[in-house]
Amino acid sequence: MAILSYESTLDIQKQTILSCDAESLKLKKPCKKLTFGKKSINGRNNTGTITSRHRGGAHKRLYRKIDFRRDKFNIDGRIASIEYDPNRNASICLVNYIDGEKRYILYVRGIKVGDNITSGPDASISVGNALPLTKIPLGTTIHNIELKSGKGGQLVRAAGEAAKVVAKEGRLATLRLPSSELRLVSQDCLASIGRVGNIDFNNKNLKKAGSKRWLGKRPTVRGSAMNPVDHPHGGGEGRTSIGRKRPSTPWGHAALGKKNHGKKCRNPLILRRRRST
Repeated sequence: MAILSYESTLDIQKQTILSCDAESLKLKKPCKKLTFGKKSINGRNNTGTITSRHRGGAHKRLYRKIDFRRDKFNIDGRIASIEYDPNRNASICLVNYIDGEKRYILYVRGIKVGDNITSGPDASISVGNALPLTKIPLGTTIHNIELKSGKGGQLVRAAGEAAKVVAKEGRLATLRLPSSELRLVSQDCLASIGRVGNIDFNNKNLKKAGSKRWLGKRPTVRGSAMNPVDHPHGGGEGRTSIGRKRPSTPWGHAALGKKNHGKKCRNPLILRRRRST
């Protein structure tokens, strides 16, 4: 059996899992100082009980430490490479700062190897830079948005996502998130300019079932194909209806037509929640 090199294996993964942005990736191993082992919990809690079904069996991977804080103010950095990250659907960039430090950031669409980026209140409004919302003009496309100043970006970090600055009033800025939610965020919070790359991630072709198992996604079995002891929809001779008024979850709770959750906690910073589909 032929043994593939690291570069050949990564190239196959790119063709199978990634999208059109794969051409911009650099075939190299990650920076060792910015990686550490990641333990797979397979959807289980601290007692070993499965709390999230259909997870497990993922490929062993190293976690790349991503700089979501972008707290190296007024220090220029150069994009050294654009790399694949198995822990997220977006690609990442390795940044070499002039003081010798290296950090990973999210890959921004339009950025290239050799470009310079910076962060801080005095940074220019260009792709890849991080600024406080007070310095970002209305209508600007942003990502990696902080909810609390200094905590690091928490919003809009997935592949192809972007938010927009809609309005500013007082110390708060109104943002339109990718889910169409309108939210108020303090203008002291940092946000990065541009849209997260790898926008065609949803158009990927996994090619075989094993590729999905490598991602840690296990098969989902229909309740009607189970036995009555395993699911309320199970049992019966041949193809039968579910045998009850409403579809149910495996634990007997109503699945459709009835709300199972309590009242949502009203957050005064959320002006409009996401549109219902």
